[in-house]
Amino acid sequence: MLRCLFLLLISVACTWSAAAQAVVPNSLNATLDGYEYPYPVAYLPLTLEGQKLRMAYMNVAPTARANGRTVVLLHGKNFFGAYWRETIKALAAAGFRVIVPDQIGFGKSDKPDIHYSFHQLARNTKHILDTLGVQKAVVVGHSMGGMLATRFALMYPAATEKLVLENPIGLEDYRVGVPFQTVDQAEATERKSTEESIRKYHATYYPHGYPKAHDQWLLPLAAQTRHPDFPQVARSNALTFDMIYQQPVSYEFSRVQVPTLLIIGQEDRTVVGKGLVKDPNVLATMGQYPELGRRTATQIKGAKLVPIAGVGHIPHLEATPKFLAALMAFIK
Repeated sequence: MLRCLFLLLISVACTWSAAAQAVVPNSLNATLDGYEYPYPVAYLPLTLEGQKLRMAYMNVAPTARANGRTVVLLHGKNFFGAYWRETIKALAAAGFRVIVPDQIGFGKSDKPDIHYSFHQLARNTKHILDTLGVQKAVVVGHSMGGMLATRFALMYPAATEKLVLENPIGLEDYRVGVPFQTVDQAEATERKSTEESIRKYHATYYPHGYPKAHDQWLLPLAAQTRHPDFPQVARSNALTFDMIYQQPVSYEFSRVQVPTLLIIGQEDRTVVGKGLVKDPNVLATMGQYPELGRRTATQIKGAKLVPIAGVGHIPHLEATPKFLAALMAFIK
């Protein structure tokens, strides 16, 4: 019976429907107005550094008998909450409430010129949970979301039921191998972004070729480059790059006290700031996710590691059934 239910969840998660994909306008503003998310979007009002802001999030109820538990899904830097669509669907079908924020500076949330920090993003995320009356949640983070999820678990261990890190960046200190650049330099580079350059970068996430299906998550970002708001987006992108560079979590994994799972696509070679590294010998030592995953699993007491062979940076998109199998087995 349980096996049949699990297979049904995998089937639900992998169902592909053209109707489920949002239409992407040719041009989108800084908060993706006019682009529809897979579930209704709510907004949390925040005041940060004297600025009144809105933080977007999806709050998805279980579609099966509720189990009384909540999962929080934290997106990566070059993404927004909607790319968790199939994961949300599967979790809701398993009885979980699912909360999916767009962090300030990303997706449908405001993009202010402020000092970005993982501590502040974690506090904002906790504010959402407090507002919704959620005392404890499973926290799942992909890529940059893994750095944020780690910081959240360190700041709020009592609110973190379990921690799941999916190909997180920050398993190494990028300052050691990636040359420093100022925010202004990073912003100048970001302002040159085009659909072609974004596509070229996203293709590196897929070791066996870029899938056409990924366009649904790339095209909204490309559409922003064609809108007058894009300088604002570029500035936020530069500021959050600096946050990742300046605020490593790699020295603190031994402090994590909650049950932790690492799901690591073994062909991932992501390095934040890779284009700045001119020495190929230095670059060859970085982004080695098989080793980084093993090392991190030994640093977190009791952590479980699930390596996924032949998969790159985004297992929940590239290998959805395998990702969900590992996730569900850990949080059941």
